[in-house]
Amino acid sequence: MRYYLVAGEASGDLHGSNLIKGLKIADPKPEFRCWGGDLMEAEGAHLVKHYKESAIIGFVEVVMSLKTLLGNLEQCKKDILEYKPDALILIDYPGFNFRIAEFAKKNGIRVFYYIAPKVWAWKEKRVHKLQKFVDRLFIIFPFEIEYFKKWNIDAIYNGNPLLDSVDNFKYAAESREEFDRRCNLLPDKPIIALLAGSRKGEISYLLPRMAKIIEHYPDYQFVLAGAPATETSVYQAILDKFNIKLIDAKGVPSGKGREVKLLKGETYSILKHAKAAIISSGTASLEAALIGTPQVVCYGGNEISYRIAKHFVKLKYISLANLIMNAGLFKELIQHECTPELIMRELNRLLDDIPYREKMMDDYAKVRNILGGKGASEKVAKAMIVELEAMMKNNS
Repeated sequence: MRYYLVAGEASGDLHGSNLIKGLKIADPKPEFRCWGGDLMEAEGAHLVKHYKESAIIGFVEVVMSLKTLLGNLEQCKKDILEYKPDALILIDYPGFNFRIAEFAKKNGIRVFYYIAPKVWAWKEKRVHKLQKFVDRLFIIFPFEIEYFKKWNIDAIYNGNPLLDSVDNFKYAAESREEFDRRCNLLPDKPIIALLAGSRKGEISYLLPRMAKIIEHYPDYQFVLAGAPATETSVYQAILDKFNIKLIDAKGVPSGKGREVKLLKGETYSILKHAKAAIISSGTASLEAALIGTPQVVCYGGNEISYRIAKHFVKLKYISLANLIMNAGLFKELIQHECTPELIMRELNRLLDDIPYREKMMDDYAKVRNILGGKGASEKVAKAMIVELEAMMKNNS
């Protein structure tokens, strides 16, 4: 069967690639076309447009890029019609994908939505679009089951695919010594991980704040988990302003002065071996929880966008692990609290307060337990094929 997948950011590319793996197991002759990224392409999907060309965050930023967004929408719609997929699979990315879902439904194309838009967090009226334009909704958080039932949406839950991603990544069994040798790190210094996000707006906001704390931790090495689609020059330009040397994958840190080691495609390994992590909100925060990395989450951006979001978003927490547990497993420093001083205060607790670290690890274990067992992506893929075959049979 023919599948057309649409993802608009790094996390969607990850989930999409794992879903494609599952579909290839469950479907003997699958064909894939996508808007996504390197991971989906590596699994055999024909990549029409990379998410790095259209990833935008924030209300103001979206308005400023409206012409580009509208052009992307028209290109995507045209390509879907020409491809004639048996199923269109939309992955998160609601601002774009809701418009694609409406278009596809009007043109008789079956629409599956994988990873529900966070309508339970804000803009709840969007749930009516799920009811109207989506044939089947596939969710990845257990608390969403009852939520969507209230709206008479029988969402399908088969666990969370991140469990498979973090447990089965290539270097899951690698020792710290092997990691140091493979990635040219200093073996005698513990690691502080920096995850500044995948979009330029996030990086421009968070990396300067991270940079300001580096000189205060001479006994640690800072390793930046670079987004695969972000040019090294983006990180270099920011760190140059703070007189911090950026060392690429081949380079070896000197262990003296202010340095940051940049590694791309190594996020899980960095988190696995880090003593603590400073992380932008999003999928990476949940990944850190599943891997077991003590963390502080940071978030911020354009002030106008922040004020608009604060008006609409009424959640107590912004991080997925905290939301799942409905508790503050780790600190969230948002906008005006996202300062170098407060980041350092929390980082010091993560590094030195052993009971604090142990409590966080206990809470992480509870998150894992709630999310269920392994094999989520393959289970979702099988469920999609069952639903698709039933729809095709009913239409025949």
